[in-house]
Amino acid sequence: MNKKEQPIIVGLDIGTTKVVAIAGRKNEYGKLEILGYGRAESAGVSHGVVLNIEQCIRSIEMAIEKCLQSNPKLEVKEVYVGIAGQHIKSLQTRGDRVRVKMDEEIGKEDIELLVRDQYKTYIPAGDQIIDIIPQDFTVDNTGYVLDPIGMSGVKIGANFHIITADRNAIRNIKRCVDKAKLNTRDLVLQPLASAAAVMNEEDLEAGVAIVDIGGGTTDMAVFYDGILKHTAVIPYAGVNITNDIRNGLGVLRAQAEQMKVQFGTALADEANANAYITIPGLRGLPPKEISVKNLAHIIQARMQEILDYVLYHLKQVELDKRLYGGIILTGGGAQLKHIIQLTEYITGMGARIGYPNEHLAGGHDFEDKLMNPTYATCIGLILRGYHDFENGRVRMAGEGGNYIHLAEEEVQAIADAAAQAQIVPEEAYEESEAVSGKNKRRNENLKRLFDGLKGKFMRIFEEVEDQEIE
Repeated sequence: MNKKEQPIIVGLDIGTTKVVAIAGRKNEYGKLEILGYGRAESAGVSHGVVLNIEQCIRSIEMAIEKCLQSNPKLEVKEVYVGIAGQHIKSLQTRGDRVRVKMDEEIGKEDIELLVRDQYKTYIPAGDQIIDIIPQDFTVDNTGYVLDPIGMSGVKIGANFHIITADRNAIRNIKRCVDKAKLNTRDLVLQPLASAAAVMNEEDLEAGVAIVDIGGGTTDMAVFYDGILKHTAVIPYAGVNITNDIRNGLGVLRAQAEQMKVQFGTALADEANANAYITIPGLRGLPPKEISVKNLAHIIQARMQEILDYVLYHLKQVELDKRLYGGIILTGGGAQLKHIIQLTEYITGMGARIGYPNEHLAGGHDFEDKLMNPTYATCIGLILRGYHDFENGRVRMAGEGGNYIHLAEEEVQAIADAAAQAQIVPEEAYEESEAVSGKNKRRNENLKRLFDGLKGKFMRIFEEVEDQEIE
């Protein structure tokens, strides 16, 4: 498939500290070429929840505007939006169903009926079930069945991972995107988007915990035996560290953020006891000297609290000793110095930083800048868009979606390149076969990750509209 046929997917990551818009398109090697990138300071969002609609709209508009400025030929009409926030929760449940047509083999309708039964699960008032992900099935006395379709049996059961959220919090995010004159193609759970960007098939098999330390929340997605076992949103992250520095050292928020980024370390033992930071005094007051060691103690205390939550969630699902792939740290908070050592010390598991590099083409200014854990969620959103496209759920580019305005000579150049590609030397054919095999494995990995989610976020809004019409 040539470039002209590939759609342009735009990911929109609405965070507590930043809003990022990235436009990408796959090249012939299955890697993402970044066509546009925009970043703006986030306003009106706290811990992933929209508190001020107008401010949030302006932040989204600014990020999209910067994305268009980075590539004037680009036009953006629809986006994939990441969703997180402290209101998102998850629980494990078990369901069984005796089949009516026992003589027939198990089909998709049996699975759908079993999943539908789980919507009767009790959840707190104000929350709504937004996704039900089957983990493993049982057919009669046969356990740990990954795909029961085609089997024979009287009773079918499964373990389920149920994700719940505050309905109004989700509607407010979509309302902000709508008012920024963008069409929301889908809403994607941020920990799953981050996981898609930084995980490979070996991680999925070995078992890993993805820990995305963002601005307002720390998102977790835990995989074991190739199955999503647990998701969690921890309501502490980078903003809390900044506030701790601000209150503990008596400085302005901007100064606290700058100190955290420039001089911060997650391990106080590694900080230089003789190093000091000089902060200008306010309104004629003398300058303030701050110990780098004290700064590190403040950061370490909050990071330990976040990692204690991570370990708590792993113990809840009894996976604190069984994840051979360890912990993959991503998000802006993963850039803190010595965070790997602290994570390994607190959890007793191996840790590494997760970069979205494997999916990026590289070699251009955009790609090189975005090979950073900060942008893992946004890259994952684009991958989700391509998953939908490759499985026939999204229309092709040029039919009302995002596209690039090309001059006539550029259109002709693409046509000439496509015609030239029809004549392939034998050695080039062998090389393309190898690339194709690698792409296929990568796509299968993403398919396993995303297929559990059936677009139920968007169904929430369809149900609301139906009720309003009635």
